Amino acid sequence: MDNIGTLQEQIAEKQEELGIHQFGFTTTDKLSIHQGVRDLCEMNSCGRYGNSWACPPAVGTLEECREKLLSYDNIFTYTTKHDLEDSFDFEGMMAGREAHTRISLEVVKYFQSIYSGDVLILSGDGCTRCKKCTYPDEPCRFPQEIYPTVESYGVEVYALAKTVHINYINGKDTVTYFGCVLF
Repeated sequence: MDNIGTLQEQIAEKQEELGIHQFGFTTTDKLSIHQGVRDLCEMNSCGRYGNSWACPPAVGTLEECREKLLSYDNIFTYTTKHDLEDSFDFEGMMAGREAHTRISLEVVKYFQSIYSGDVLILSGDGCTRCKKCTYPDEPCRFPQEIYPTVESYGVEVYALAKTVHINYINGKDTVTYFGCVLF
């Protein structure tokens, strides 16, 4: 992981300003990629399966996603943490998701300012850029701003959190969202 130490220092200096709760780096060969994660997408509990360019099946088969992930050497993973009134605070979860999306845009912009190579950005919250996605009838209106979900690529987020030594859950009455930049 060439220059990871430098990237880590630069991000640590901006961590609070960017709104990052925790972050870590690892190599992509340590990713746990499973069909079971994709199977959860197919259950469509979020309503985006087959309805978004950022979700399956639009992102490709699991094997295509695996190949794309492994075409990068490193992965920067970060989280945002949001407090809730209680574990049923759906409005708080949605507000946290919106905040995570805003924070992610700033994190990505900052990462690209300190790293000039090719990157793949994965989101923890799915694309909500458009009120109604054009999938599958027309191309994405904002292809440069679409970030597939981490899970849509079959990545087991719990295992990733353990690998990079960050919390998957950050305590009672909180919600944690993940984002990744592969480089």
